[in-house]
Amino acid sequence: MGDPETSEMPAEFETAGDDVVVRFQTERAGTSGRLIRLGQAVDTILTRHNYPEPVSMLLGEAVALTAMLGAALKFDGKLILQTKSDGPVDFLVVHFDAPGKVRGYARYDGDRLSAEASKDGEGSGALMGYGHLAMTIDPGPEMDRYQGVVPLEGGKLSEAADTYFRQSEQLPTFLRLAVAKHYIADAGEDDRRWTWRAGGLMIQNLSREGGRPYEAAGDHREHDIWPFVEEDEDWNRICQLAATVEDHELLDPMLSAERLLYRLFHEEQVRAFQPDKIKADCGCSRERVHKLLRRFPAGDMVSMLEDGMIRVTCEFCNTPFHFSPSEIE
Repeated sequence: MGDPETSEMPAEFETAGDDVVVRFQTERAGTSGRLIRLGQAVDTILTRHNYPEPVSMLLGEAVALTAMLGAALKFDGKLILQTKSDGPVDFLVVHFDAPGKVRGYARYDGDRLSAEASKDGEGSGALMGYGHLAMTIDPGPEMDRYQGVVPLEGGKLSEAADTYFRQSEQLPTFLRLAVAKHYIADAGEDDRRWTWRAGGLMIQNLSREGGRPYEAAGDHREHDIWPFVEEDEDWNRICQLAATVEDHELLDPMLSAERLLYRLFHEEQVRAFQPDKIKADCGCSRERVHKLLRRFPAGDMVSMLEDGMIRVTCEFCNTPFHFSPSEIE
């Protein structure tokens, strides 16, 4: 095989840019995967909230994971990722509205967060602590929801997600998530700034679809979910290749998602498909908030008054809305 850095990519490997989920298959091993690359979308969400950096990184991971999973929906429904736990970040939620809208927010205890920040190497597991992670698929009105719930046991978000895949989908899954700030240095003098970026790689073993839950075994590199399966050489080989990906490769705006896939899996006859676009879109509006407020009892409205106005701030996008009491009557 030729050098993937110098050989020409196949014609179907067009560069999709940022804020995309690129679906792919490796023909040789029979695996299916998704690679997500988020720039403006995740930066918009995290910048609006201006959380402390560890909280922003955790929410960025959740946004990348939810968007990767949501892009697989074959209907105009919702995928909701939610965590509730006893850690400094005791609540986190991300909504994905098909075909490509994402929003999210987190709740945290500042004092406990500062205490954790003084410890080295704790990671997102220490931020969330113990509790549960729920994945909810909402197909829409008059249709049944599906929800899978798995425990948070002091581990990373990716580890809880791996438990979800094992228990709910019963598919061997490789998962890697990365979030970091990136400095835009080639912009104009007034536009140079730090921006958030997020990336992720997820691969599933199609040859075991519908089979029994697998057992993850063997050593794994930090941050990786590396689910070896006995007597499945193809899958183990794909995991070994996927585990070579570095965080900076998942985040590099100069390295396209397609080029990265070709770099990792060119010997596996990798095929990339048309990308799914992702954008930050809260969906809130003054009209929606107005309708919501009109459902509250009059007594609750009194408790919302501040300087003679009813003030509401959207938790997802931090947009403030002000109403006079007469507007709600």
